Amino acid sequence: MKLLTFQTEDDFAVGVLDGDQVLDLAKAAAAAGRNVPEDMRGIIEDGDEALAEVRAVVEASKGKSDLYIPLSEIQFAPPIIDMYKNIFCVGRNYKAHIEEMAAAMNRPVDYPKVAEFFTKPPTTVVAHEDEVERHSKYTEKLDYEVELAVIIGKGGRNISKENALDHVFGYTIVNDVTARDAQRAHGQFFKGKSFDTFCPIGPYIVTKDEFGDPSNHKLSLKVNGQIRQDSNTSDLVHDVPSIIRDLTGALTVEPGDIIATGTPAGVAGGMNPPGWLQVGDVMEAEVEGIGVLRNTIVMEDEDDED
Repeated sequence: MKLLTFQTEDDFAVGVLDGDQVLDLAKAAAAAGRNVPEDMRGIIEDGDEALAEVRAVVEASKGKSDLYIPLSEIQFAPPIIDMYKNIFCVGRNYKAHIEEMAAAMNRPVDYPKVAEFFTKPPTTVVAHEDEVERHSKYTEKLDYEVELAVIIGKGGRNISKENALDHVFGYTIVNDVTARDAQRAHGQFFKGKSFDTFCPIGPYIVTKDEFGDPSNHKLSLKVNGQIRQDSNTSDLVHDVPSIIRDLTGALTVEPGDIIATGTPAGVAGGMNPPGWLQVGDVMEAEVEGIGVLRNTIVMEDEDDED
């Protein structure tokens, strides 16, 4: 199933994608007399039991057009709206990307022995079709990064590689927007990747049973219709089970946690000359089996001053 969160007149609701229609899950559950959690986090926390209820609601709603909304009329929200933890991210995790950035910085190629983690705060998160601020006062080198993201379903700590996928609820797309100059000036990943609006997420969460093996999915990113990134998750240095194993060593993950797994070659900073993002640029991040996450770069709002 493809699940999404969308905005209503005064709140948010969960929907199930069905072709070019979206089933309003709460409305449909009430009509079917079924008990489904009201938000995405509740569905994730209740796991298989909640998904069984959702599937029953979908089956009971077939042919009832009043329960559906045209996809073209949906205003997307981030899939999980009540985020209270940072997004876990993996740096330098595609072989070809490591090689392109080593060449751009005139450094030897060095593949990480273990997954390299950083985080992005909830204030970075925006939805499909939301705007990403340019923040021109703070960066001249704005970059994009398409990434497959993992949604944790069952929490845990010290999770083995063999059992890692048992802890996955589903998958979505993250665009790890990055201020390269800020990243390098601060000597670490966090600051340059954590400006407000720098983490588009969505448009859907695809349940793991539908998504299948995460180690062989195409992913790409276009800027203004031009393909910049075009790769496959088979190029990952550390695959999804390895990432979960490395992250959870002595660290607890919880239902609804998001792990962005790294970006492939083709980033703006690896081009010659670099193809930095500018106001008006449209980014389209795509992962096979999920869809397209689209966002536009806009001039930032007036900065607040103390």
